[in-house]
Amino acid sequence: MIRFICIVIVLFLYLVIGIPVLLIENVVGLVSKRAKDYSCLRMVQWTFRLMLKIAGVSVTVIGEENIPDEPVLYIGNHRSYFDILLTYSRCRRLTGYVAKKEMLRYPLLRDWMKNLYCLFLDRSTPKEGLKTILTAIEYIRSGISICIFPEGTRNTGEELSMLPFKDGALKIAEKTGCPIIPMSMNNTQAIFEKHLPFVRKAHVVLEYGTPIYPDKLDKETKRHLGAYCQNIIQETITKNQSLV
Repeated sequence: MIRFICIVIVLFLYLVIGIPVLLIENVVGLVSKRAKDYSCLRMVQWTFRLMLKIAGVSVTVIGEENIPDEPVLYIGNHRSYFDILLTYSRCRRLTGYVAKKEMLRYPLLRDWMKNLYCLFLDRSTPKEGLKTILTAIEYIRSGISICIFPEGTRNTGEELSMLPFKDGALKIAEKTGCPIIPMSMNNTQAIFEKHLPFVRKAHVVLEYGTPIYPDKLDKETKRHLGAYCQNIIQETITKNQSLV
């Protein structure tokens, strides 16, 4: 419980101290938008790393060299709130995450998320979902990577299980030609979700797969791109389970 309380305190302090910081960042943005963007990115990454350290998370990272120096679409399996901390803390380039629209309810947190190019997905109608996809496409074309968890929600099933991938998320790569980077995560649920409300030490494995370029795939594979990508991640988490 102490770890959980400490993490909550760190988050609270960051958001409170972040009020004047956000104002300063807005001024910096008037002079240099790039400087503001990377300043926000590095501050949040530092805080996420601190939270992971407090949680006692040790990480084995595989294949990070597979990530090209260009905007990409990150996709991954999703079993824990800590998946975001784990993956975002390692992004070298500006990266926006796709989150559910309910996150807009939280003041300050939503402001930081907007500064970090996060998108808020409204699943109420296909039209609203399409708007988010179109904005993500614009971000990729302007040099900003996007991360999305195509299962659509956290999977609370068995450790090696996955929910079906939603193909709509992968349209971002199909329309821009950017590479898809599969992220496979093992044992992240052991940090928090397996024993709520306690945060416990855990060893997790994060593997970045080789880039997938949709325009280089054959027609049949492109038609089932979601299943193709899911199968890659499924095989990887099954392989890496022995490393946990």
